[in-house]
Amino acid sequence: MPMQCNRMRDLREDAELSQTELAEALGIAQTTYSGYERGFREPSLDMLCRIADFFHTSTDYLLGRTDDPAPLKSKPPRR
Repeated sequence: MPMQCNRMRDLREDAELSQTELAEALGIAQTTYSGYERGFREPSLDMLCRIADFFHTSTDYLLGRTDDPAPLKSKPPRR
């Protein structure tokens, strides 16, 4: 599923971070992160989760499956 690149950029800019600062916080190269924002690269599942955790949002929001940036609340498992 394609990323919503604009959402990643908007979250980063709202946090007043440069690509370099965010890439350092995530432990990746700035060029790698830039590729995510520009739609030239897709993050691994692990990296997608790390980005969502960093911004306190859900992977569904980053993937465009919801327009609500609030993280999903855990539901108890069905029995």
